[in-house]
Amino acid sequence: MIDCNETLGNLATAHPAATSVFLRHRLDFCCGGGQKLDEACRNAGIDPAVVAAEITAQSAGVDDGPQRWDTRPVPELIDHILTRYHEPLRKDLPALVEAAKKVERVHGAKPTCPRGLAEHLELVHAEVGNHLAKEEQMLFPALRSGNRGQTVHMPIRVMMQEHEDHGVNLKRIREITSDFALPAEACGTWRALYAGLEKLESELMEHIHLENNVLFPRALND
Repeated sequence: MIDCNETLGNLATAHPAATSVFLRHRLDFCCGGGQKLDEACRNAGIDPAVVAAEITAQSAGVDDGPQRWDTRPVPELIDHILTRYHEPLRKDLPALVEAAKKVERVHGAKPTCPRGLAEHLELVHAEVGNHLAKEEQMLFPALRSGNRGQTVHMPIRVMMQEHEDHGVNLKRIREITSDFALPAEACGTWRALYAGLEKLESELMEHIHLENNVLFPRALND
């Protein structure tokens, strides 16, 4: 039974299949994971009972579904974050920047062209790269060494603020691309770019959720 008074972050942690439902309805379960399901749905003009039913259906009968990372050792969760999210981000972001540059170069005269997207993605690439480096070189090694509580409070606070910045950057991408709406004249590169950006958004939100709502609370409270 899905409790509509539970937070999005807790629901996504206890029912990992819920993340796809939240993504479909554009409910912010990462930086906005502290919102209760009822409140978040009503703010978005969605019936919370419908979302709760979708989560139940999505989770039902899934024996090999997404892993519940709140039950796994912290080092194992860190390894998962590194391989599932950090490595793909380093590979995918430069390609998205180059695709955006090509689209703006070829289609810049068209009113539907996402002008400014390449410049914004370069900013995203730089900020995400710096963020990953801080986690990999400072925070994650500290957590692997068993540091918890106040000793990691400040770096976690910094990481969470940077997550908020990533969320703002994702919203800006949607603004520039008109929510990834493709015009009829969109070429193959343009279509691939928007598909890649949707993938970036969903994976970055999942990534932030695992840190904000699973890893960081465990590090602060264990």
